[in-house]
Amino acid sequence: MTDSDIPGIPETPGIPAPLADLPPAYPARAAWGTATKLRAWQSAALDQYFSSSPRDFLTVATPGAGKTTFALTVAAELLARRVVERVTVVAPTDHLKSQWADAAARVGISLDPSYAGRKGRTSRDFAGVAVTYAGVAVNPLAHRIRTERFKTLVIMDEVHHAGDALSWGDAVREAFDPATRRLALTGTPFRSDVNPIPFVTYAPGPDGVPRSVADFTYGYAHALADQVVRPVLFLAYSGEMQWRTRAGDEVAARLGEPLTKDLTAQALRTALDPQGSWMPSVLTAADTRLTEVRRHVPDAGGLVIASDQDAARAYAGLLASVTGTRPTVVLSDEKAASKRIAAFAESDDRWMVAVRMVSEGVDVPRLAVGVYATTTATPLYFAQAVGRFVRVRRRGETASVFVPSVPSLLGFASELELERDHVLGRTFAAEGDLFAPEDALLAQAQAAEGAGAEEALVPFEALGSEARFDRVLYDGGEFGHAGEVQVGSEEEMDFLGIPGLLEPDQVRDLLHSRQSERARRQQHHARQPGSADQRPASAEQRAAATSGVPAHERLATLRRELNGLVAAWHHRTGQPHGVTHSALRKECGGPAAGTATAEELQQRIDRIRHWAATRRP
Repeated sequence: MTDSDIPGIPETPGIPAPLADLPPAYPARAAWGTATKLRAWQSAALDQYFSSSPRDFLTVATPGAGKTTFALTVAAELLARRVVERVTVVAPTDHLKSQWADAAARVGISLDPSYAGRKGRTSRDFAGVAVTYAGVAVNPLAHRIRTERFKTLVIMDEVHHAGDALSWGDAVREAFDPATRRLALTGTPFRSDVNPIPFVTYAPGPDGVPRSVADFTYGYAHALADQVVRPVLFLAYSGEMQWRTRAGDEVAARLGEPLTKDLTAQALRTALDPQGSWMPSVLTAADTRLTEVRRHVPDAGGLVIASDQDAARAYAGLLASVTGTRPTVVLSDEKAASKRIAAFAESDDRWMVAVRMVSEGVDVPRLAVGVYATTTATPLYFAQAVGRFVRVRRRGETASVFVPSVPSLLGFASELELERDHVLGRTFAAEGDLFAPEDALLAQAQAAEGAGAEEALVPFEALGSEARFDRVLYDGGEFGHAGEVQVGSEEEMDFLGIPGLLEPDQVRDLLHSRQSERARRQQHHARQPGSADQRPASAEQRAAATSGVPAHERLATLRRELNGLVAAWHHRTGQPHGVTHSALRKECGGPAAGTATAEELQQRIDRIRHWAATRRP
């Protein structure tokens, strides 16, 4: 039998049939042309895979690291060695299913992306099929029969989607239990529930709770050190929000300050309301940032991730008014979604707006600027969304993601480099836990999406919003300016104007430099003869004279800023708020924040920003 006897596997001149005497990582073996040279982690993973020849293998690699190339290299090698005869790829969405078929075709493996269980058979031109988890759940028996007929390699992309034991998980186990080999891939090694992921090994952790065990892990920190992915600048925006509750009460609060769960959710929804001022201001800032990036990366693009279709269309209108050009809009239930994404990827258009879970199917390497404008706030979704912007193309690229200054999102950003294993047996309260089940999101992955369910649970009316630049999170540190920074100000441009093509160390040094230079200018201005600080007055009076606001408002603003920074520090380190406040008082002196002067509060703000820039938890 020759290679041509296996459907979909063409004869490749110059490649010996057995190939068993060559190491899997040999450059010429990179999935028959996927890459002229494999990345170091891919070579290491291939060496480990073929040295042990396991039936099940879980690879955890950060988005953008090259999981597809690794998996197709494994598939090509197993087909060439006659270990398997067919390949089945399982993906979360129809768009990803098509992407896998296209990628496999480029390396000589023909996959049928239109296959459905009810078809039974497919053309002999194909060496395998590409299906979705939802499609497997519709008819797992048909997929099992196909898997039993041929020696099959099953590649499960984003395998965390198979953790739903009530539907997809059981179907995946039934359909692919007879498989000769199973290769599981994920960039987010956790699920937000306690259901075991099929074909994943679990072992007791230090606390006795069973945790998932990856066979090979390549995390964001490693990929960043290897310059396989882009570093990410998180630009956080806060601001004052006003809304009316169902009871008719009008509420005003600052986005990002310590609030109850309900108030935080309502403040976020108010910020994301396209009728307010917050979203237009943030979109304008994001477009300004994209313009700066395009000075060095001319085809760089931006992506706005919206909560629902109505918001997506409204954001598209706002972007059109900002840029003068209508952006590409991708709605997850549209049949033309894949074509729209592909067309945008090949163009040099500035912006695309997508709805929720379509972000996981967006594979556009030129995306460099993002706006996280969705109420979905889980670590799984956040990691997947940020993964759309980290695919590196050339040395020195940096991604920029604009986020609301909400403690949970800032915590996710700070923890981006931390590894999370899937945990079994963890107790949680579904209402208030960040790791509550996401079955509703998964069920809507390929369905029409109206307004989010959470918005129907807490009726309210957004009355108004305004945006303020808050801070930048980068490389484990936080950078910003003292006091409030107005949108469109020179202080904001200190960070929006960071060049789009710099080495990570240069970005960090530039952030430090601009923060320090602005602080020196402010101090120099305060020391000028005749300035408010030169007159004998209290700190509150000096601040009021300088800013033109009453002392009580100045103090309230500083307390909110300090509390927001303490909350972000808690999400980064796990240190209780009270402990952080006590540590700040010990280092800076003075009474509790409620009775501290403006000068004392400012010293604590400066100190905790210094901690964020220089310490690692």
